[in-house]
Amino acid sequence: MFQAEKKFINTEKIAYWVFLVLGVMNVGFVLMICVYLLLAGSPAIVKIGPLDFLFGTQWASTAAQPKFGILPFILTSVYGTIGAIIIGLPLGFFSAVYLAKMCPKKVRMVVEPVVDLLAGIPSVVYGFIGMLVLVPAIREIFGLPDGSGLLAAIIVLAIMILPSIIKVSVTAIEAVPEEYTLGSLALGANKVETIFRVVVPAARSGISAAVVLGVGRAIGEAMAVMMVAGNAANMPYSIFESVRFLTTAVASEMSYSSGLQREALFSIALVLFAFIMIINAILNMLLKKGIKR
Repeated sequence: MFQAEKKFINTEKIAYWVFLVLGVMNVGFVLMICVYLLLAGSPAIVKIGPLDFLFGTQWASTAAQPKFGILPFILTSVYGTIGAIIIGLPLGFFSAVYLAKMCPKKVRMVVEPVVDLLAGIPSVVYGFIGMLVLVPAIREIFGLPDGSGLLAAIIVLAIMILPSIIKVSVTAIEAVPEEYTLGSLALGANKVETIFRVVVPAARSGISAAVVLGVGRAIGEAMAVMMVAGNAANMPYSIFESVRFLTTAVASEMSYSSGLQREALFSIALVLFAFIMIINAILNMLLKKGIKR
């Protein structure tokens, strides 16, 4: 018995050190990315000028007199992310509530694999379908010369973030103890009141995590939006304007860039990284305040 107990303790120590090393490695990788982006992206910002780079409205990297203003990319990324969340969050949330608490088992057996399939589809497939189906539909419905633009990108991003929001929200809702539901029903509340006044507030932390994951997916997507947004460095004055996101700006020019242009692309990556960190920090802060309340 003593030997078995000693072996168990040694196993715990091994597991502890394995997890500690892996955790430190993860933190180290993040720090390495931060340092590399700072070293690679800072020189171009200094050469171009922070104000001209962040608030310039023209991007002409291959012109005789190059201009490196990324304000159109920043605004496009902000508008695209907000639009995707406005469309995708309600659809994902109510779909998760339906699957977790209202859906018949036979229907759920069909719908859940479809959601898993959406999560596994590569982004290039989303972009390809959007380019062949969504873009022509927008062109025909609104009578436009070209359907590629911000609206098409928003719709594609909204569809792409649905699996993350649905799966995480379903898991959070199902993790709420059944006693909460039974207690609410015993007090006279109906099923809908119980779900939205008892179960959903109790699962708020998990649903908040789903929102953060959805925002991260929308901000970081490159290939799909590049195929449906038109990939033109225009200011997003209209949802029908052909635009370019921060991610697509890097992906579309990195293969042939050199000199200051290449450094400017690294600077865009640095801005995108800072943008994602700021958005996640703000969301986490707001969501934690909501959970405490």
